[in-house]
Amino acid sequence: MRGNKLLFLGFLFALGASSLAFYLFASAGHRVRPWNSTAITASFLGAQLREIDSENATLFLAYELQNRTDSDYRLADGPATFFMSRLKENGSLSSQEQVRLSFPTFLPARQRARIALEIPRPFGWPGENDPLFQEKLKTFVNQRIVDVEAFVMFDQTDRFQIEFPGSWQELKSTVAAAK
Repeated sequence: MRGNKLLFLGFLFALGASSLAFYLFASAGHRVRPWNSTAITASFLGAQLREIDSENATLFLAYELQNRTDSDYRLADGPATFFMSRLKENGSLSSQEQVRLSFPTFLPARQRARIALEIPRPFGWPGENDPLFQEKLKTFVNQRIVDVEAFVMFDQTDRFQIEFPGSWQELKSTVAAAK
């Protein structure tokens, strides 16, 4: 009887030790990879404000992406993709602005592709005869971007962090020049 008891306790000890070893070694192999911020880079091309309807507008920001990897990459909105704004003040991230891709994009290895980001917002579109038409458009655009240094896309699946830099001075000048 005593032999069976020792055998049983030995079995429990071995089971516990092997479970602990498995947990420690398995979790070491599943560490989260750091974000790769150099695999895909973006350059600002331009912007366009479009009337969606009389109460809504969308700011489109055009970028050229460069795939610096040896693998093809697909960009698409989805549950594992998040956009955030990097604030000028201190570089912190904010998710208070709705940003999304205009359309899914395929980016072959070592090649470039153009994409657009959309920032939709309610906007009482002024009539074209409104003497403050250009000023209202300029104010709308500047309110969207005044505190933003860049937009950042996080792809949790591939662990890519893509910075969409702002060239807002150019954008402000363009909007102001249309006056």
